[in-house]
Amino acid sequence: MTSTWTEAELQTIDADDEVVLTSRKHDGSPSSPATIWVVRVGDEVFVRSAYGPGNRWYARATEAGDGHVTVGDVSRDVTFVDASTGTDHAAVDAAYHAKYDAKYPKRYVDPVVDERSHAATLRLIPA
Repeated sequence: MTSTWTEAELQTIDADDEVVLTSRKHDGSPSSPATIWVVRVGDEVFVRSAYGPGNRWYARATEAGDGHVTVGDVSRDVTFVDASTGTDHAAVDAAYHAKYDAKYPKRYVDPVVDERSHAATLRLIPA
């Protein structure tokens, strides 16, 4: 059975700009942490690699398949699920725009709402 985010966790994810993400190395130890933006769409949580799949954190996460996220007072083990296909990217884009447009310059938001970032979208499933 797949675990779900609680409403309190989802509200924290909505309120905080960044998540600290680690993936698991082959020996089970955590990778170096990466601080990235995170969005909620309904009851689902997404992260994207700005500028596409070339970022190290993204490569580590997709290779490992699981890891850990911390955002505000939320700390959860997660599974990283490829969401490059079968995802409503317009809804994820809208969530990024709603959360970050008023706080950050366009040059920082644009790389997480373009086609390259769509190909590097992960859904975070809580363990």
